Amino acid sequence: MAIESDKLRDRLDRATAHLDPPYAVVDLTAFDANSAALADRAAGKPLRLASKSVRSRELIGRALARPGWQGVMAFTLPEAIWLVRAGMSDDVLVAYPSADRAALAELAADPTLAAAITLMIDGTGQLDFIDTVRAPGQRAELRLCLDLDASWRPLRGVHVGVRRSPVHSARAAGALAATVAGRAGFRLVGLMSYEAQIAGLGDAPPGRTLLAGAIRLAQRGSYRELLARRGAAVAAVREHADLEFVNGGGTGSVAATSADPAVTEVTAGSGLYGPTLFDGYRAWRPTPAAFFACAVVRRPTPELATVLGGGWIASGQAADSRLPRPWLPAGLKLVATEGAGEVQTPLSGAAAATLRVGDRVWFRHAKAGELCERVNELHLVEGDAIVATVPTYRGEGHAFL
Repeated sequence: MAIESDKLRDRLDRATAHLDPPYAVVDLTAFDANSAALADRAAGKPLRLASKSVRSRELIGRALARPGWQGVMAFTLPEAIWLVRAGMSDDVLVAYPSADRAALAELAADPTLAAAITLMIDGTGQLDFIDTVRAPGQRAELRLCLDLDASWRPLRGVHVGVRRSPVHSARAAGALAATVAGRAGFRLVGLMSYEAQIAGLGDAPPGRTLLAGAIRLAQRGSYRELLARRGAAVAAVREHADLEFVNGGGTGSVAATSADPAVTEVTAGSGLYGPTLFDGYRAWRPTPAAFFACAVVRRPTPELATVLGGGWIASGQAADSRLPRPWLPAGLKLVATEGAGEVQTPLSGAAAATLRVGDRVWFRHAKAGELCERVNELHLVEGDAIVATVPTYRGEGHAFL
């Protein structure tokens, strides 16, 4: 392991020797290997690429060109429109409901966009809002996907998972599908359910044996319950709509979600970069492919090395798991009393004593695509050379959130 880490560090250092930190790189060999591994785990069902986990058009296109990948899950409607107009995909599912009037008006006025983009809904309020932007008789028919809440509620008052859609039961899904069927200007074509408590929660948190056992127990119970409920919901919705797809899962549950007979496609994206949040999974751990480099600028003590910047914190529940992790050279640790700082990050560990001013320290981000919110470009590395430098969404002038 140490030898492999040293080789990776040497490759990255040689490839970027002419660059001044901070900067971000993607190792294309690891990226492609992760792409192939995810497709294998999907067992023949197509993978829909979660664009928020990549946030670079070049790398979105690279993944979509590989076997097993088909379609995009965008995180906002403006992003979906941009991707379609750029020729990235003619099958884009917007993962969250939209209240963007300008984007909805653009979608409703363009039959090409309306045929390529599917909007997410979980209630009639979203239908009413769209109708205020442009009435049904004055727009193209809009494609819709119903968001089925996938959280587990084993006991009254107990909620395991994220809080997304109010549509939880098969009966509620069927009722909403019936309502959509009776509304002019809409067509229900898909159903999605994201089991975050399985796909987005590692079942092997390091050093926490009791927590790991509790997570695995909850995930087994949740999976069994969702298999039955999702199948019933799909059947209820099909009574009112001709579904083109049933979407589920994420990087952490590709194999398990693919095994659900009700699911026709699985979403994945984070596994392409392999961020640190996926180090705590037993079933499959992606190869780290995305890194950012900071420069050592001071040595406060012989045992410490301090880099400039480094505080690239991930979203979500505030916890150590959201901190970037110093990765190379191996053996570095954040200082508990300071963490990853806005302007400087002190590092301890045996390797810290070997670092000199100007040396690079390679970090991994906790979440995949959020790395791209910090940089305008990604340097794509093969072997010990940069083969291309490509813009991130931010580098192209787009935030979308």
